[in-house]
Amino acid sequence: MAEADTLPRRPESVLVVVYSSDGEVLLLQRRAPFAFWQSVTGSLETGESHGDAAARELFEETGLAAGASLEYSGNLRIFDIDPRWRHRYVAGITQNTEYEWRCRVAARIAVRLDADEHVDACWPPIEAAIKRVWSWTNREALESLRAML
Repeated sequence: MAEADTLPRRPESVLVVVYSSDGEVLLLQRRAPFAFWQSVTGSLETGESHGDAAARELFEETGLAAGASLEYSGNLRIFDIDPRWRHRYVAGITQNTEYEWRCRVAARIAVRLDADEHVDACWPPIEAAIKRVWSWTNREALESLRAML
């Protein structure tokens, strides 16, 4: 059983925006607690840096080994944890800090989904991705990327 399954989660996470040179963005459709689209995300494990978490989550959720193309954007956001996920944290924890990472790939590539977490993947253009993602932090991360491209 993974550590994340046995211990309360840290209220820190990563969001990794995977994008291609031509402005397409990888989105993953979440399995539970309801179907929604998002970038790669995940909580930091005990003693793990957000950089290590970004690389680990990217590999676990897509099969991609990022290497030098994984970069911290310098952006972080604090948000209220959705009540559907609060049971995963120590009682009384209501906010999470999310670190924004980016991974550039040369072109759209096939990914290996973690079937426990996601049911589908797609590569929409960045404008369509901004409209499709569920969370405001993911929208802001995509808008930040769009301004950089």
